[in-house]
Amino acid sequence: MKPTTRHNSPHLSSPPPIVLSIAGSDSGGGAGIQADLHSLAAFGVHAVTALTAVTAQNSRGVCAIQMMSKAIVLSQIQAVLADFPVAAIKIGMLGTPTLALAIARILAKHPEIPVVLDPVLVATSGASLARGKLVHAMARHLLPRADLLTPNIPEAEALLNRRLRTRRQMREGAQSLRAMGARAVLLKAGHLSGPTVDDLLLSAKGEFWFSHSRIAVEGHGTGCSLSAAIAAGLARKLSLEAAVAGASDFVHRALRHAYRPGKSSLAFLNHQKAGAE
Repeated sequence: MKPTTRHNSPHLSSPPPIVLSIAGSDSGGGAGIQADLHSLAAFGVHAVTALTAVTAQNSRGVCAIQMMSKAIVLSQIQAVLADFPVAAIKIGMLGTPTLALAIARILAKHPEIPVVLDPVLVATSGASLARGKLVHAMARHLLPRADLLTPNIPEAEALLNRRLRTRRQMREGAQSLRAMGARAVLLKAGHLSGPTVDDLLLSAKGEFWFSHSRIAVEGHGTGCSLSAAIAAGLARKLSLEAAVAGASDFVHRALRHAYRPGKSSLAFLNHQKAGAE
């Protein structure tokens, strides 16, 4: 009788927390889903993705945008949610109001998963990344599902249709965004002037300010990286305040180690060095 060969199963590690990034692609590798992947890897979580758009861009600007069809975007999301225990979702570039509504309907079926919504409307270069009445659709359908909304000043102004320039106006703006449905708001002040960048987190627990010295570079992908890092913290069961604090410090380190890979003055975040510190 031929002896039976026994194969020992390899030892497998426990899987890390899983974060779903729903965002557009940046062919230059500095923002979008590429920045999300860098951030999520730095925080030791497993990234799954749903690509909403392909952009042709570099450090000098956006050359072209191809939106993915609603069917393929939804198929990506449904495939991931059907197989993986997703612990948090980060939403970036959506592009169209139709896609915003469709994604909101899927998220309504998964109320247990925390959602970080980065309302991407314009690229760092100034190119529009939104079509139609996206701001209206986002406000109506996605803000009420957002556990955290992370707008910069121009994005918050677009959502509110008013200017925000002072700490008082930031506070009032964050309160208005919460009144529109977002459970919490992180209002990022990088577009304002001053020696420090003072971001405001407003939640049911109160008001929290996160201050960092201003770094004199034009950073690319900071918002994408920050929202993904917060989602990673939430996936690891950190409190919202701790997740925001850790992500904010991470992005500041990544910007401090930023580099210029292209021919423009745009600086890309150094996620690897930031994660190693």
